[in-house]
Amino acid sequence: MEGKVDVIEKGGDVVTEDFIEGASIALDLCRKFSIRIAVLAEFSPSCGSSAVYDGSFSGVKNPGMGVTVALLRQNGVQVFSQYEIVEAEKAVHATNG
Repeated sequence: MEGKVDVIEKGGDVVTEDFIEGASIALDLCRKFSIRIAVLAEFSPSCGSSAVYDGSFSGVKNPGMGVTVALLRQNGVQVFSQYEIVEAEKAVHATNG
């Protein structure tokens, strides 16, 4: 979301704007339904919360977060990966008191 990296398909097409549009839709839904905690798929260029695949389809991952995670976190949504279910559950209970 800071404009440092583009999202590029294997064929070379730059799809950054499409990912930003999808992230914006996700944020709109979080706002509409008062979603404060999300569990998203680690390693995807959209949903990775600590690392994302490098796009070579060779399994190489780079540290960082996906476009949707970045936008949601910038707007106060706590994001966890599918490997952090226990932590997400704790956050839900802490939020709901």
